[in-house]
Amino acid sequence: MAGGRKLEFDKQLALEAAMRVFWQKGYLGASLSDLTSSMGINKPSMYSTFGNKEKLFLQATEYYVEHYAKSHLTCLSLPDTDLRTRLKAFLSSVINAQFESSNPKGCYVTLCMTEAAGGDMPEAARELISEAAGFFPGLLEDLFKQDKEAISSGLNKNAKSNALTLATLLSGTAAMARSNCDQADLQPVIDNTLNGIGL
Repeated sequence: MAGGRKLEFDKQLALEAAMRVFWQKGYLGASLSDLTSSMGINKPSMYSTFGNKEKLFLQATEYYVEHYAKSHLTCLSLPDTDLRTRLKAFLSSVINAQFESSNPKGCYVTLCMTEAAGGDMPEAARELISEAAGFFPGLLEDLFKQDKEAISSGLNKNAKSNALTLATLLSGTAAMARSNCDQADLQPVIDNTLNGIGL
């Protein structure tokens, strides 16, 4: 029983390491040697535990969404907080993560979406990345449609375009993070974007 728990723990650490390689280098740029070296396991162990590179990528992507992307969602449901403040907290949280020195810079999903557009990524991987890329826009669209303040302000009428505006901002800041932009320079961009949608 104890051994089983240790195996799970080690597997999660290895998956976290693989995710970071994909986050840094993308699907195509991550070699099997890069992955196994970072994970601290050999190729047979990788294949027996995770499957091939594509299956490892699928698991790493799901791990990223569950443990990194979803961690920002609490900002959107802060109690007794107006919509602008909640959205600003959400955008700031995501951007802080994009610039976090302990993580690869930018956004895992944004990087891999660029690769997927080239058509060289396996179909299942492309589909999952496309689904992951729609996570924030879909979530924000629902927020604009359902939030009482958004409805009273009329923001629900352009829910989809408002959501895409914010998602596009985050894709842009991800690229800026990877190009070593000064994060402080992006603070006015958040305010300008929220002003632009009417908040």
